[in-house]
Amino acid sequence: MRGAQSALILHNVFLFFVSVTGITMNPRLNLLQPYPFEKLRQLFSDARPNPAYTHINLGIGEPRHAAPALIKNAICKHLDGLASYPATIGLESIREAIANWLEGRYAIPRPDPDTQIIPTLGSREALFSLAQAILDPSERAVVVCPNPFYQIYEGAALLGGAEPYFVNADPERNFNCDYDSVPETVWKKTRLLYLCSPANPTGAVLTLPQWEKLFALSDRHGFIIASDECYSEIYFGDNAPLGGLQAAHYLGRKGYPRLVMLSSLSKRSNVPGMRSGFVAGDADILKKFLLYRTYHGSAMSLTVQHASIAAWKDESHVIENRAKYQAKFEAITPLLQEILDVAMPDAGFYLWADVYKKTGLTDTAFAKKLYADCNVTVLPGCYLAREAHGINPGSNRIRIALVAEQDECMDAARRMMDFTSRL
Repeated sequence: MRGAQSALILHNVFLFFVSVTGITMNPRLNLLQPYPFEKLRQLFSDARPNPAYTHINLGIGEPRHAAPALIKNAICKHLDGLASYPATIGLESIREAIANWLEGRYAIPRPDPDTQIIPTLGSREALFSLAQAILDPSERAVVVCPNPFYQIYEGAALLGGAEPYFVNADPERNFNCDYDSVPETVWKKTRLLYLCSPANPTGAVLTLPQWEKLFALSDRHGFIIASDECYSEIYFGDNAPLGGLQAAHYLGRKGYPRLVMLSSLSKRSNVPGMRSGFVAGDADILKKFLLYRTYHGSAMSLTVQHASIAAWKDESHVIENRAKYQAKFEAITPLLQEILDVAMPDAGFYLWADVYKKTGLTDTAFAKKLYADCNVTVLPGCYLAREAHGINPGSNRIRIALVAEQDECMDAARRMMDFTSRL
């Protein structure tokens, strides 16, 4: 009892101290917006889903195909790796496996495993920490981002002391961003350009002429390009999406000056919980980034490294996974085209649908009513974008993540068809 009373007294003293002195936190934290899924939770807070249906979540981009047995087996085989501290640079064998994969996938000279590749804990943490290593807060620099975008780009820019500048995706350009519209004054202040190809959520893929223009801008103004390519292995045509290192190689840019690309196993191999990816490219950038990461504490478990090696060495499970997505999109897209303005993307596992044209509902109204009536979750597009240049390019659109197995996605599509017929 006496111990509990002492703890309560100490707690009250602490609260009094905080109330009198205040606790100072990084003021840039106040610039961050809630994550899209927190906004969605608030939107649904007073909605009661129809109990006649089980819930189908097409809102979050979390792969739900089964993780490959070869990866599970590799984890079990190397559980002794949990007993050792891993080095930040990672095992030579994982860097070699990634280098070999890059060479084969993109038809480029094999990157140097010692200087041009760093294993990372997925692509998300690397996208964020890269900005912290690059940006100088005293410069008040600009970070150029696509719009809509992966919210990590914005947060990384703001916490790095920079100002995000959003370039809207243009439906007339197959949802590629209009980088020609960016003023020269903005490019002069830019220190980092985030690209996402294939794009989240539109699925758009950058072409070689577009890469050439962006490389020329990087040469002129000295900014670094971070190419987020985590959706690169899910595509629907015969040709795999062009990658950043691949584009640089085609254009004769030896050593990938001011360019890094990031990828992961999450979507490629259906292991989002493994948190395994890499960053590759300009050796000078990676040398400094590795120094940052040594302090940042982002070393990959040896157990996960060995499982990652097994994944990067095998393509059969990737081909099988891609075929499952192709079958889903080919079956479901025509159904949804009857009720929404939507088309097959170039790549990725999202449909980016305009709901207003055919239903008269905004994206938030559509998502909330669909959840209440049919117990299906989709993500309002406005949550994935910002108001920029007079518009929010996500408004009146929804992101549909076809990540579940085909039967469940088909069930959701039929519910959506029934839902729209009753509007």
